[in-house]
Amino acid sequence: MKKQRTFTATFKAKVALEAIKGVKTMDKISSEYEVHQTQINKWKTQGLKNFSFIFEKNDVDNIERIKNECELEVKKLYEEIGRLKVENDFLKKRLN
Repeated sequence: MKKQRTFTATFKAKVALEAIKGVKTMDKISSEYEVHQTQINKWKTQGLKNFSFIFEKNDVDNIERIKNECELEVKKLYEEIGRLKVENDFLKKRLN
């Protein structure tokens, strides 16, 4: 089985920037960096979506906002894990 490759944020940004520039074809970029075109398109979309973040004035405020959003997401996920654990335990008892 093929091991899944992981890419650094710098590499992703470099490839996405190549795609955004549009100087090279997607096929050329794909073969040059050995990454599938679909993945490059995803990185390109992410880059364009989050590009304005770089130029926002209050980086500290942005970091705080992102931190709070992440904390809320983690809290929701822990709640869901707890709920699923209770359901799983219940179903195990019902099965036996």
